[in-house]
Amino acid sequence: MPPVLCLLMLFGALWSYGEAMSREEKQKFRNQVVEMFDHAYQNYMDHAYPADELMPLTCRGRVRGLEPSRGDVDDALGKFSLTLIDTLDTLVLLNKTTEFEAAVRRVLSDVRLDNDIVVSVFETNIRVLGGLLGGHSMAMMLKDGGQHMQWYQDELLHMAKDLGLRLLPAFNTSSGLPYPRINLKHGVRGPETRTGTETDTCTACAGTMILEFAALSRFTGDPVFEDHARRALDFLWEKRQRNSNLVGTTINIHSGEWVRRDSGVGAGIDSYYEYLLKAYILLGDDLFLQRFNIHYASIMKYISQPPLLLDVHIHKPLLPARTWMDSLLAFFPGLQVLKGDIRPAIETHEMLYQVTKKHNFLPEAFTTDFRVHWAQHPLRPEFAESTYFLYKATGDPYYLEAGRTILDNLNRFARVPCGFAAMKDVRTGSHEDRMDSFFLAEMFKYLFLLFAEAEDIPFDVEDYVFTTEAHLLPLSLSTAPNTSSIPSNKTSDEELDDSNFDWTCPNTRLLFPDPAFPRSLREPIRSAVDKSCPRPAPYREPGMGRPPLRAQDFMANNPEHLELLRRMGVSLIHLKDGRVQLVQHATQAVSAVAAEDGVRFMQEMMELSSQQQKEQLPPRAIQIVSHPFFGRVVLTAGPAQFGTDLSKSTTGVRGFVTVAEPYSGCSEITNAEYVQGHIALLQRGQCMFAEKARNIQRAGAIGGIVIDDNEGSSSDTAPLFQMAGDGRSTDDITLPLLFLFHKEGNILLEALKEYREVEVLLSDKARDRGVGVQEEEEDCQTEATTPTSFEPVSQSQMSTEELDQSAPEEVSPAQEEVSPAVEVIKEEEEKAVDPQAETAQPKEERDSEKMEEPGGDTDSSSQSVDELLADWREDLEAFKQMEKDEL
Repeated sequence: MPPVLCLLMLFGALWSYGEAMSREEKQKFRNQVVEMFDHAYQNYMDHAYPADELMPLTCRGRVRGLEPSRGDVDDALGKFSLTLIDTLDTLVLLNKTTEFEAAVRRVLSDVRLDNDIVVSVFETNIRVLGGLLGGHSMAMMLKDGGQHMQWYQDELLHMAKDLGLRLLPAFNTSSGLPYPRINLKHGVRGPETRTGTETDTCTACAGTMILEFAALSRFTGDPVFEDHARRALDFLWEKRQRNSNLVGTTINIHSGEWVRRDSGVGAGIDSYYEYLLKAYILLGDDLFLQRFNIHYASIMKYISQPPLLLDVHIHKPLLPARTWMDSLLAFFPGLQVLKGDIRPAIETHEMLYQVTKKHNFLPEAFTTDFRVHWAQHPLRPEFAESTYFLYKATGDPYYLEAGRTILDNLNRFARVPCGFAAMKDVRTGSHEDRMDSFFLAEMFKYLFLLFAEAEDIPFDVEDYVFTTEAHLLPLSLSTAPNTSSIPSNKTSDEELDDSNFDWTCPNTRLLFPDPAFPRSLREPIRSAVDKSCPRPAPYREPGMGRPPLRAQDFMANNPEHLELLRRMGVSLIHLKDGRVQLVQHATQAVSAVAAEDGVRFMQEMMELSSQQQKEQLPPRAIQIVSHPFFGRVVLTAGPAQFGTDLSKSTTGVRGFVTVAEPYSGCSEITNAEYVQGHIALLQRGQCMFAEKARNIQRAGAIGGIVIDDNEGSSSDTAPLFQMAGDGRSTDDITLPLLFLFHKEGNILLEALKEYREVEVLLSDKARDRGVGVQEEEEDCQTEATTPTSFEPVSQSQMSTEELDQSAPEEVSPAQEEVSPAVEVIKEEEEKAVDPQAETAQPKEERDSEKMEEPGGDTDSSSQSVDELLADWREDLEAFKQMEKDEL
């Protein structure tokens, strides 16, 4: 039997030990998948097309250059109607042949590929080139059927070749690894086009080209595309670490040196492994399977710690590189199914399923004890993908229930009037104004196939291989001639251990002679996740001595305190962005003793920030529940340290909003008759938050929402505020007060302007859509993990603290931070500490390459300044890498 067909037998051996879900139920969920797809696709076509993506909260298209830049994630957008191209083969799979034909005509008439714009080579390959090839495959299949697409003359293939030629200049490097970006019109031109100057790329970015490029070569008969993709794979293989047989995450495209030496199966590497195995399936070349098996053996030896998959160092594979996992590794159980290694696939999938049930979605990253590390969830499809493959391999109806959970959570928490919105924070249920193209390209394919019967699918999916973007490439390409002019670097016989190679596939009937076997693997994992709820470490009292002025007592608008700072050599510097910086020069202190007091004061500020980070409250949710939103729009809000504790309320506070007069809320409310019994909207500024709360409380308000007066501010780019009191007792404040940045506040104000009566729910997290009150779940309190509070910065001969005009003890984040976090604000007009400081006190050392969850159990005071910076920067780099590597 040809080995290319061997792996596919795994899908043919469907076996079930009991029908837990009837055909009628499966049909109901299958129809639900189609309805959800229609909701997403039609809203894209109505509100966004021809833009690349839909912004579902504001019901408009995302056009690059017209919306605020999101950094590297925007490199997926090329003004080529990305979502439409990415969705072509999904339309056919869901039996929407008429819509597919119309979509193809739109692509041919409207889409241009010669835009003067810089795009990601990786994203453009998997989404656009893959989408065009998948669309071409479907068009040919339909045309051969004799009923549809009879007019089609390979137009999509011609566009695909045009795009492939535009991507080829990226491979013009000494190593053969492609540059990460290219200008669609001008190619690689240098600094003026932001191309050709990069030195690094991720392993997945360079190693995820072979399926699309080989398919393009086989379809067109031009070997140049497959040649370049093979050359890149050969180079990565040669640069693997020979002892561990692992690859790093980031590589220098010129020298081949590993820039980041951590190795895992998630962001930065994931689809490199996937494409080695799938290239064997699609092309039938044993070389790819040999390489995959060598890598896989090392993954299972070093990275796999069932049910966990933890990054290690390629040179020291027994040394963990981090203590958290990213959500992109959720594809790996599905790949293990293709490999035929079902047991670890079941175990890892079960762990992911339990994390999903704990947080409704897989957080973008989570710790080994299953707490949130990064709280976002951009509606990624990897978990659904693995669920589908496991159901195909086992026939276990348990995975149908997992699919139903995915459907329910998408409808309850992500569905909005104009589509489905990504989750900004899985803890609160707040939304982000994005619906990535991969949501339509992948999520609905896998969910439809999960619930579909054979007669529901218009073609035999066993005749196709899924790319990493779930585009469908026909296995018949394996018989197409390969006229490659570049010889592959064959793996030498000395490097091969034939005992590790699986040339035959396991029979699923023999794998599971006992129907309870899969369940026996899942139950211990479910128990482990359920029982993990660690408590944060207790706060450690600050160290030696007590300065005359305690950091916790410092009030930046207190003249006496400022004089004490001056005597200690601490001065204030006003910054252009409204903040002020605390700088300590020991030589400017009035005495040596005062200088020592200044050093201790700065040290205490850092300790205080560390304590605040541990004690910070999680973000809150403002859910618009009135018509036409019905709870489907959720805004991320900052909490207050006074007033009603929404985390202790099972129902939250619900009411209609009204704008207070004066809008600042800093004096007696003059429209008390309208504010009474309502939730008052206030503008930030002019007085303390506690004063605003007292004024609207006296007017009879049941809650308050403070909206930032800094135009353009958004929780997309800035950490959230945690509002503290005004230095005196706030026990008299009994209503809840929440904070919205300008962008989120405008959404609420625009809704009020258009509909006049807008009802909202203030709560700790979003409630069930359409029900009003979400069933309470027994869950552990997760922690904000983006670096907040103090970010020490080395200074020569001085220590530095930055302050914000807004409040004492407000923590202002580093500009590069991208994940929601919480800041502390005491007063609206007072200066507040932004601890970006260095302390003269030595700190305990720890492995600088081991990542700990910022804001977690590790006491930051036990780390050196340089180690903290290195950890946080590596954490940030890893997050940015995830945004680049959509899959």
